[in-house]
Amino acid sequence: MSERVYNVLFLCTGNSARSIIGEAVMNHLDDKRFRAFSAGSHPKGAVNPMALEMLDKAGISTAGLRSKSWEEFAAPDAPTMDFIFTVCDDAAGETCPIWPGHPMTAHWGISDPASVPPPEFKQRAAFEDALRFMRNRITAFASLPHASIDRLALKASLKTIGAMEGSTSKPASVA
Repeated sequence: MSERVYNVLFLCTGNSARSIIGEAVMNHLDDKRFRAFSAGSHPKGAVNPMALEMLDKAGISTAGLRSKSWEEFAAPDAPTMDFIFTVCDDAAGETCPIWPGHPMTAHWGISDPASVPPPEFKQRAAFEDALRFMRNRITAFASLPHASIDRLALKASLKTIGAMEGSTSKPASVA
């Protein structure tokens, strides 16, 4: 019996860096349980060249990566998503489309490497950090026992993963 394939969508506003990195890293896993996609609420229309360079340098395929609208994945003929992760704070605060299948969602905020101003070495370091943070989250996510964990426990795990090193999420205040 073959294992279920989970569709995962990484969302960001521009779909040019962080969400693209998420899609590429997850599809690079040697784990056929997952198929990843990425999209943006206001896609830039092109993938950031430095994101592509960092992925290439890490040995992760960039074939087929493109900046696209989240509307592609809200259409009736789109693949049904099981998980949707927002990776930028702006996208997390936007009103999302109604997703077919009621996927599980979580916010995995990571600072935008594309917004780092020159010099170039600082920009490269920001992309390397984004790739490392995303890879750590995806590795933790893939290690969860998806088939045997209940929905509430899985949701708690997704939130914990989102708070890993590099998170842009603010910790809850203690009263």
